[in-house]
Amino acid sequence: MTSHHADAPLSKPRVDWVDVAKGICIVLVVMMHSTLGVEKAAGAEGFMHYVVAFARPFRMPDFFLISGLFLALVIDRDWRLYLDRKVVHFAYFYVLWLLIQGAFKWPGIGLEEGFGAVVHQFLISLIDPFGTLWFIYLLPIFFVFAKLVRHAPPLLVLAFAALLESLKVQTGWMVPDEFCARLFYVMLGWYAAPYVFRLADLARDHTALALAGLAAWALINGAAVFGGVAEWPIVSLALGTAGAMAIVTVAALIAGGKVAEPLRYAGERSIVVYLAFFLPMVVTRLVLLKTGIVTDIGWIALIVTVVGVVAPLVFHMIVMKTGWGTFLFVRPKAFHIDRPQERGDRRLQPAE
Repeated sequence: MTSHHADAPLSKPRVDWVDVAKGICIVLVVMMHSTLGVEKAAGAEGFMHYVVAFARPFRMPDFFLISGLFLALVIDRDWRLYLDRKVVHFAYFYVLWLLIQGAFKWPGIGLEEGFGAVVHQFLISLIDPFGTLWFIYLLPIFFVFAKLVRHAPPLLVLAFAALLESLKVQTGWMVPDEFCARLFYVMLGWYAAPYVFRLADLARDHTALALAGLAAWALINGAAVFGGVAEWPIVSLALGTAGAMAIVTVAALIAGGKVAEPLRYAGERSIVVYLAFFLPMVVTRLVLLKTGIVTDIGWIALIVTVVGVVAPLVFHMIVMKTGWGTFLFVRPKAFHIDRPQERGDRRLQPAE
């Protein structure tokens, strides 16, 4: 969910299909939270349930794969700069948005169980990620792991990560559970980046072949999901990897066209959507379910998804235009640990 500049493997300020792929991912993430939230509140399922189920094997694998794509550019930086960009950056947004989300959730707990319960909730959230924010809590852990193993043989690291994924670790604590489930994809994004970019190029050069491959993948993915085998060891790893490559292929095919522009825009600001979608999602869900304007559960979930993606982007646009509240999406200088004179050649550094 980081942004990248001209040192990416293509000679553009940003790689268009990467942003489109991130856009697809962030829509799928908001869709999952929106749909499951609506269905839980309504006690019923709609047509969106099947879309969410179909995307489950690859929704997060692709996000983590893309997060690892540009690691090669930064992995050899000195620790101070690396930690600033890859750890402090996300820690700032995690704590800030934890407090913002908590402002809506904790008063109720405080009234029922007292102030101590609120403090307990906050402290627990520092070691066990809170709600929708778990992704940016885990990213820095993966980035530190990657730097620690940067001299290890890639195949050994990938084999280790594949084993962790296959173990289906379920401790009930999100950090080790998600670390084991997702490490493989971050490492794959890092090690296989040249091949991923090559795949995108091939998809653009051989459209018919790419579409045929996508059709075959969709059938296999759907069969595995609705046949109940998608979570099996090895199968889940294969589906996650294949699905991530499918999203890359789709993104490469549509990038540059008008249909992809909203996705590219959202993908470029995926961290904005990720941080801020929870409130518009909850409010829209409550309004639609309470008023009964729309009765179909599937359509309610779809509307909640659209609002969940669009509202943060509109809010971000207002913030950046007015200059008020920029700290919500841009880390202030006070929260940097790298000193400007230590940065060296600034042109070689991906933007945040």
